[in-house]
Amino acid sequence: MFDNSQNKKLSGGKYAMFFDIDGTLVSFKTHQIPASTILALTQAKANGHKVFIATGRPPLIITNLGAIEHLIDGYVTINGALCFVGDEVVRCKDIPKQDVLTLVSDAQEKNYGVIVVGEKDVAVLDPQGEVDRIFRVEIAVENLHLAKPLDEVLSQRILQLTPFFPETYEAELMSRLPGCTSGRWHPAFTDITAKGADKGEGILTLSARLGLDARYTMAFGDGGNDTSMIKAAGIGVAMGNALESLKREADYTTTSVDDDGILNALRHFGIV
Repeated sequence: MFDNSQNKKLSGGKYAMFFDIDGTLVSFKTHQIPASTILALTQAKANGHKVFIATGRPPLIITNLGAIEHLIDGYVTINGALCFVGDEVVRCKDIPKQDVLTLVSDAQEKNYGVIVVGEKDVAVLDPQGEVDRIFRVEIAVENLHLAKPLDEVLSQRILQLTPFFPETYEAELMSRLPGCTSGRWHPAFTDITAKGADKGEGILTLSARLGLDARYTMAFGDGGNDTSMIKAAGIGVAMGNALESLKREADYTTTSVDDDGILNALRHFGIV
């Protein structure tokens, strides 16, 4: 395990902890939250720390947190574009309409899949079946059958676009989306949000709204879209299964999600 945390773990404060879902809280192998993670978060809450989610998923498809849902204090969703605590929306940042139309037109022309995430609903274009194959089969995403027609969703503010194309095409497309930023966490697709909408900004916005000291925030992740929050948090923790680029940015690298990574990290920092 790589440790660049120095004496941060000795600060002694109560922490607000922000957890990515896929590959961090939930195993890609079992599609479940490991028992050791449930135990660790339960103890952390009992010790006075706060638990937040920081995910690229829109609320519609956050369906795999039942075992810890009662422990969660708030959500950074859609890669920071939508943040909320209970029924209170703390942040909602949409993509410029022209950028939305540019990407959707490109997807239709080039025949690749895209998930269009509106403020209320989600639409799915899946001409090649890759969205279904990767999201439903590989990542075990539920609720995509609740998607609405594209025209209906495009009438809403659009918070995220998830196109299914390789990284080799990403730079070319992004050059035509001046109001957007990209956060790739899977080789087959990327999450595109408005500039300024990323997990790092999300956790800082939510922390400020709740009066939490940013020095006492911790972020846990494994993918490229976790980089901003790993940098922004007081302590950034990369999972053992994380991208090497993320590990280089982290203060500490724990073991993998399937090898008690969350529990080991929280023990390292004296949270549990």
